[in-house]
Amino acid sequence: MRITVIGSGYVGLVAGTCFAETGNDVICVDKDEAKIAALNDGIIPIYEPGLEELVKRNVAEGRLTFQTDTDDAVKRSLVCFIAVGTPPDDDGSSDLSAVVAVARAIGKAMNGFKVVVDKSTVPVGTARMVADAIRGETDHPFDVVSNPEFLKEGAAIDDFLKPDRVVIGCDDPRTAEIMKELYAPFVRTGNPIVAMDVASAELTKYAANAMLATRISFMNEIAELCERLGANINAVRKGIGLDSRIGPSFLFPGIGYGGSCFPKDVKALVKTAEQHGYELEILRAVEKVNEHQKSWMLRKIDAHFGPDLTGRTIGVWGLSFKPQTDDMREAPAIVVVNGLLERGATVNVSDPVAMVEARRHFGDRVTYCEHGYEALDGADALALCTEWNQFRNPDFDRVRSLLTEPVIFDGRNIYAASRLPEKGFTYFGVGLPNGA
Repeated sequence: MRITVIGSGYVGLVAGTCFAETGNDVICVDKDEAKIAALNDGIIPIYEPGLEELVKRNVAEGRLTFQTDTDDAVKRSLVCFIAVGTPPDDDGSSDLSAVVAVARAIGKAMNGFKVVVDKSTVPVGTARMVADAIRGETDHPFDVVSNPEFLKEGAAIDDFLKPDRVVIGCDDPRTAEIMKELYAPFVRTGNPIVAMDVASAELTKYAANAMLATRISFMNEIAELCERLGANINAVRKGIGLDSRIGPSFLFPGIGYGGSCFPKDVKALVKTAEQHGYELEILRAVEKVNEHQKSWMLRKIDAHFGPDLTGRTIGVWGLSFKPQTDDMREAPAIVVVNGLLERGATVNVSDPVAMVEARRHFGDRVTYCEHGYEALDGADALALCTEWNQFRNPDFDRVRSLLTEPVIFDGRNIYAASRLPEKGFTYFGVGLPNGA
């Protein structure tokens, strides 16, 4: 099948590459000439495990190409995916200007029937908006499909190639069959392709992310209560996770969620409800809890060292919002590092892949350390913000020897709280009795 993916960011590049991997001819389009030039030179603009290998293989085999010419790509394709950004406006609603602009460009380029697929995360009603924009530019027949993505950064390739489910929002059975044919190679083990109306598909993505964000904020609230009561969040988590009605996923406490999806999608869903005369009170609380949780580490540092950190150095491990990505959008580490700087601390930072992105946030206000241990040399404490595998089992004797005070603030509870005091550390974990 001939496919065009307009927007070569995270979602578009992963989708286009994975479609090419299953034998389709895919054109990835982006208006950013520098990005397209880099992709044609084999330079991948994002960090995602496995993506670079797939891109290079499919380019070499002629199934994947990159260009800036939308008109040409649309004319050569049956299915056109819209995968451009939908950043939040100041009021929390999604900015759909790029989506509408692409829809108009598709309409102008049409030379026959096209299936236009909304792959970007968009609020309910966007498919109608896209259809109106296309209809204003062409008399050719087309159909608009909602096909939300459910990719986890750091595991996007596996998520796309082996999806839990594929959601297709479509009002025409014939178009639905085209989409099912396109996705058939990814669901050979029996995972479902779920066809539904367009509005339901658009809402499904937001509802899924909102539910996951709710579980995170709920556990962070319970963790706060654990600290006040002297209970252990790890025991509580296991106790409730074994209930089949609840399950163990997304029950880990921490210093809040970040990234490109949860913060933006929760805000957008709250705004959508507001525009339709309804208040999503639970999700407003989810946002409030998450913002509060991002300052957990600062509260613990204040309690231990005092609010004035002048003359102190803190080594920070992990800057991306989660492991296996360089994405720092809404990352809790941003709140932590900025808070430390505001308190007068010297801050050493280390992250396996997010150092370039970190410079955009912190400039020359922090010291960038290639290796984690380097960030601890002469520091007063270790503050762990992201649970990269490289940080899970360090040489604690070496850590203690490098720190001027053996203090660890563990924002992801990856270390054994019972063992670290035996090694001479003062340890603070989220929702733990000794973290109060």
